[in-house]
Order: sequence, then structure tokens, then C-alpha cells
Amino acid sequence: MLLTETLPVLAQELQQLLQAKNQLELAAQVTALKIVEGCGCGDDFCASFYTQPKPKGAYGTGHYTLVLDPADGMLILDVVGGVISFVEVLYRPEIREKVLAAFP
Repeated sequence: MLLTETLPVLAQELQQLLQAKNQLELAAQVTALKIVEGCGCGDDFCASFYTQPKPKGAYGTGHYTLVLDPADGMLILDVVGGVISFVEVLYRPEIREKVLAAFP
């Protein structure tokens, strides 16, 4: 499931926020990001999802987080080896509904 098809507004927002932080290489990845799996934590405020296969254990070397500044909620990216691997989306119920519908 392509992010741009499933959550086009979020995809556009991610791209704009990354460009605003001068993260142009990450911004260029947004159009090809796939939602691979929902977070699965069960928290009622979480709409997070993996864009790469879920790791077994910690991400390890080459991992960092990037906190973005959305107008609503929270957006935090896990980047591994220069690739967006997880999109943490918190306090965005409209996105949570769509992610849960795709990954119950």
C-alpha cells in the first residue's frame, strides 16, 4: 500500500515538513513509501506504521530519529541507513482510523 494512495494528505505533509527541515533526500522518499505494517501497540492515540519490514529487536547501527513539527499531533521518523523505516504518528485520530482499517 503506497502512502501517497492510502494517506495522501499525510504523505504531502511529511514531504513538506522534511523539505522545511532541509531533509531533501528523505523528502524524495515519500512518494515511494509503502505502509508495510501497522504499529500494533494498541494505544488509542497511535496511528504509527512501518515503511520497511519490522526489525527483530532494535534497529542497530545507522538508526536515528527525526522529530517533525506538524500543525496537529506528533510525527517522528525512524531512519535506518538513510531510509525512512517507521513513521510514528500520534494524536491524529483521522489517520488512526485509516491505518486500523488497513491493518486491523
